[in-house]
Amino acid sequence: DGVRYLHFGSPWIQGAMRLRRPFDLELDYVRHMMAWLLFMAPPARVLQLGLGAAALTKWCWRHLPGTETVAVEASPAVIAACRQWFALPHDDDRLEAGHADAGENVASPRARGRYGVVQVALYDREARGPVRESSAFYRDCRRAIAEPGMLVVNLFGSDHSSFERNRIRIDEVFGGRVLVLPPVEAGNLIVLAFAGPPL
Repeated sequence: DGVRYLHFGSPWIQGAMRLRRPFDLELDYVRHMMAWLLFMAPPARVLQLGLGAAALTKWCWRHLPGTETVAVEASPAVIAACRQWFALPHDDDRLEAGHADAGENVASPRARGRYGVVQVALYDREARGPVRESSAFYRDCRRAIAEPGMLVVNLFGSDHSSFERNRIRIDEVFGGRVLVLPPVEAGNLIVLAFAGPPL
């Protein structure tokens, strides 16, 4: 019906693009991930951990002209697929889509205080839960945020075993300054965590 889907060799949908509107946000949970715009103006830099079908990366690049968008993806094949099949533009002075480990990238001293928003959607082909979910990972994400700023995390619904442990870890790292959005039809829950002065 005019929508192209990305799968990692499993039934789980990793992203989608409407062919006639390739820069729109097709999936409802992806739209929820942009809810940070309700709380703050576009920052100088946004970091996307996990590229998926590049919907968030493309949207930020297209609609936030004053923002540099950096996407980190562990699979070169996913980056190539996004460029070939999902209209991901080539890198320019406002876009960088690079092959790297998300945990190592966000833990790098270079990442400290660099991003106004860090968006996290890290799943593999089995989609058993986020592939990065430790307290140390969330602390590194917190350190990478320029204040005031936000962490946005895509989690499976509250009935999935991974949800509560991730919510607790994010809540601890961000001192309880966390908002969980209502679930979307597919069950995903988006968590917003706030860093720095109140927004």
